[in-house]
Amino acid sequence: MHAPDFCTSRRQLLSTTLTLPFWPLASRAAAHSELQFPRDLGSHPDYAIEWWYLTGRLLAREREFGFQLTFFRSRVPATQSMTSAFAAKQLIFAHAAATDVAGKKLWADQRIAREGFEIAQTSQSDTDLKLRDWSLRRDGTRYRAKAVARDFSIDLVLNETQAILLQGERGLSRKGPQPEQSSYYYSLPQLNVKGTLGLGRENLPVQGTAWLDHEWSQSLLDPLAVGWDWIGMNLLDGGALTAFQLRDKDRQAIWDGGSFRSRAKGAKAQVFARGEVQFIPIRKWTSPLTKAIYPVEWLVQTPLGRYRIKAVIDDQELDSRASTSAVYWEGLSELFDSADRLLGRGYLEMTGYAGALRF
Repeated sequence: MHAPDFCTSRRQLLSTTLTLPFWPLASRAAAHSELQFPRDLGSHPDYAIEWWYLTGRLLAREREFGFQLTFFRSRVPATQSMTSAFAAKQLIFAHAAATDVAGKKLWADQRIAREGFEIAQTSQSDTDLKLRDWSLRRDGTRYRAKAVARDFSIDLVLNETQAILLQGERGLSRKGPQPEQSSYYYSLPQLNVKGTLGLGRENLPVQGTAWLDHEWSQSLLDPLAVGWDWIGMNLLDGGALTAFQLRDKDRQAIWDGGSFRSRAKGAKAQVFARGEVQFIPIRKWTSPLTKAIYPVEWLVQTPLGRYRIKAVIDDQELDSRASTSAVYWEGLSELFDSADRLLGRGYLEMTGYAGALRF
């Protein structure tokens, strides 16, 4: 198939994926109330949308960097009955980014392909993802992440240091007022990282700490929601903090949540109830590319107390309109307590500021 024809059909398929109704997740939750590992580390092709989201902070001697590698899988309902091997039943997307803190520069790239033909693959039995020369694979308690982009590259080995963190109610995380507005969601915080970060002609040995999220759903957003604000923070004391809110067009929260788990071995997560998390913007930044206005500094109220979130650099906006059709802000950030003491580092994600986010 010629590239121009594929581009046209890709847009049509994406449009179909975004407009067809999803199956209710709530009806499936009763049959799949407990996540099973390692099976649920793999893909769930019967679900409409799924992603594996890897972020972290890297050090190369005195230099500080952030990185992100995300794989998305999207089920195309209109093609499921087709028998042709060329039918795009699953679309695989991937985003990668690197942040140079001292240089105040962001590198980003993206990929898209239909699953199959050894070009794009996901395993249903474990974390084993491939999109051309980008990959994320698990081997025991170790992950390998690789991405060769236009101007940068990532080649990292990530080792688990803690047990899986189930978000929400035993891994079922509510994202709206209706029960079907939920996702299956778990995290692996405090991953120990070593490897190489390539920037232009430089290949830098790096080490650091990372966070892996895996989430899948049939219907994630309330119809009134235009986007969300989310943080995943590796605390300096070994704990893990998650907080999020979903916003409407007036930037009012229609749902919120999160969790905290201490570093203690066997510690259980404290799950935040609806209404216990509040995001209060402090300082905003305007994108010179899209003119979207993002809060790059927040006060975040949780049951544990009030924190300040600050982006390490303002310009960490990603334009993924060539793959997922979205523009969003996602970048390395720091967490401070009320006395302005550094407590942790991680990633802040903000969607829906350059236009309503739709799956």
